[in-house]
Amino acid sequence: MNIKHIRNATLVVEYANKKFLIDPMLAEKGTYPPFPNSPRQDQNNPLVSLPTSVDSIINGIDAVILTHLHSDHFDEAAKEVLPKDIKMFVQNEEDAKEVKNDGFQNIEVLTEDTVFEGIQLVKTKGEHGRGEILKLAGLVCGVVFKHSSEKTLYVAGDTVWYDAVQEEIDKHNPEIIVVNGGDNQFFKGGSLVMGKEDIYEVYKAAPNAQIVVVHMEAVNHWGLSREDLHSFIQDKGMASRVEVPEDGGEYIF
Repeated sequence: MNIKHIRNATLVVEYANKKFLIDPMLAEKGTYPPFPNSPRQDQNNPLVSLPTSVDSIINGIDAVILTHLHSDHFDEAAKEVLPKDIKMFVQNEEDAKEVKNDGFQNIEVLTEDTVFEGIQLVKTKGEHGRGEILKLAGLVCGVVFKHSSEKTLYVAGDTVWYDAVQEEIDKHNPEIIVVNGGDNQFFKGGSLVMGKEDIYEVYKAAPNAQIVVVHMEAVNHWGLSREDLHSFIQDKGMASRVEVPEDGGEYIF
């Protein structure tokens, strides 16, 4: 498989000869206002430019996976540029209805036994924060990719570490795990996605997996920098199994 990190949570995954675009946020730097009640209110989103052209990102895409519909995972720019007949996978019927209202025509709700072109796509659980903030953050999912010719890939999505993530790792035994690890948060409510201690829990739970950490430094409410995460990785002796790509970084597994 080839995993290319674009920016924020946006990935292009080539898996079993099919090309997936995950959580596309494709706007130019500074297009949108900052998320409220959070740091860096003087900086518009996205905070950084795309590492390559939009045309090159969407060229040859076979399907799009939307783990949820927050604007930093499916933005107005993506809605404009993606072909309206492209295959779209979403987490539930509510999201399917919204994506259909955006003009897309080929939408499927992920389940635990979805199959696309011979590739098994397994919807996984996630919690977009802890406690009261969950009511505001709403429902999210991740996805596990399985195929006889590939290693098992788990894209965890916007989730913190909690017992269901452990359960997904135990159930699917993924060899590659992508986590959203920017420790993004508002002034109240705590972490919305994984911070460094959450990433450490994933590392311990999956001793045979390579871990790729994305969703960093791209939107104004980020809480964990790549520099700080690199230091933590070194301190914990995790460097051989944890990658923290720059935007545009690419891995072959």
